[in-house]
Amino acid sequence: MRKRSLLCVLLGAIAWGQAAPGTPPPAQSAPAQPAVVGGKLPTPVKPPAPAAQAGTSAAVPDDAAVITVKGVCAPQPKATPAKGATAKPATKAPAADCKTVITKSKFDLLLKALPNTSNPQAKRNIAARWSQAIPWSHEAVKKGLDKKPEFAVAMQFAKAQILAVELQQKVQEDAAKVSDAAIADYYKKNPEAYEQYTLERLVVPRSKQVEASAKEEKEEQEKKGEKPTEEELKAKQAEEKAKQEENEMAMSKLAESLRTRAAAGEDFATLQKEAFDAAGMKIQPPTVSMPNVRRTGLSPAHASVFELKPGEVSQVINDAGGHYIYKLKSEEELPLDDKVKDEIHRTLQSQRAREAMDKINNSFTVEKNEAYLGPETPGPGMPFRPAPGGPRVPANAPGGQPPVPAQPAAPPSAAPAPAQPPAPKPN
Repeated sequence: MRKRSLLCVLLGAIAWGQAAPGTPPPAQSAPAQPAVVGGKLPTPVKPPAPAAQAGTSAAVPDDAAVITVKGVCAPQPKATPAKGATAKPATKAPAADCKTVITKSKFDLLLKALPNTSNPQAKRNIAARWSQAIPWSHEAVKKGLDKKPEFAVAMQFAKAQILAVELQQKVQEDAAKVSDAAIADYYKKNPEAYEQYTLERLVVPRSKQVEASAKEEKEEQEKKGEKPTEEELKAKQAEEKAKQEENEMAMSKLAESLRTRAAAGEDFATLQKEAFDAAGMKIQPPTVSMPNVRRTGLSPAHASVFELKPGEVSQVINDAGGHYIYKLKSEEELPLDDKVKDEIHRTLQSQRAREAMDKINNSFTVEKNEAYLGPETPGPGMPFRPAPGGPRVPANAPGGQPPVPAQPAAPPSAAPAPAQPPAPKPN
């Protein structure tokens, strides 16, 4: 979207660069005329669907015409006569020869500058918009609209946006040039990032579910419209708080008991079901198996489990989500294979792109006239924003953003959360 919004502004300017009055496109064989049978033309044959033609574009020569707009041509530059020679009047191209041609090579350049243009329908949409913009922009120039001061400012604004996007692409391309030596050095200096563990996890709810009888009693009172007094409300709240604390203490003691039994070798799946039954949970207990876990797969509060030895059981880890008990089944060091190399390549590419963007963003400050701009109001943002595409910053990248703590009760995500490139800082 960041580039597509510039398309309308660009089409007119690009069209003039393609104007070729009096220069016909490369000769092509004319289609055979159908024979007249009984005074009627035969039913025309439908052309193949765009999908069937998609693979033929590579066979089209670079100088072949993709768009030809007849009857529209740009004004020719005035020829400067030799010194002492008489200036000849400019000859106007005949209307039949006046045309604007967009060749395949020029069309391909535009496709490279726009996102998501690889499918045939996108190319047809661009061709439709460009072919319509050519005559309209031609007519606008005839009316002198390109001489208006606001046109010059709009072109300056569009140029700044286009160059900013081009620079972002250049930053990403340069950042992607990561050598094998840099990958091997990163792997050597960050061994913990490529350790993989197989765990079992037991989740004990923090408190028991509210008993159905208490809920039913409260609902019955509400139906009858009985309004308790202030003293009754306080007494009820104190009773509920005491009951809650009692339930939490009971589940905490249960967690310690289950941890002792887990350390003695009891099955985690059996203990998990017992924990949920004791809490009155009516849902299916979570699976206890956690294979292929990296250090970024757990929140920092749970990272101590990676210091266990295979077969050891952790102490009970308490947090807002409940009580957690881990058992380390096995650990391994991932080899520097193609998969790990690709991961390190993305990490280093993200680091380099972020550093390059930070260097540019920190090289300037912005001052705005708030009295002129007025207060901020909800609405569309600026047309230009830092590109959301390109390399992402993995959460485990050294020097990157710290990972967002994951909810311990949920399985670790397969990939760490990405960080977005920083925005330019205001003064």
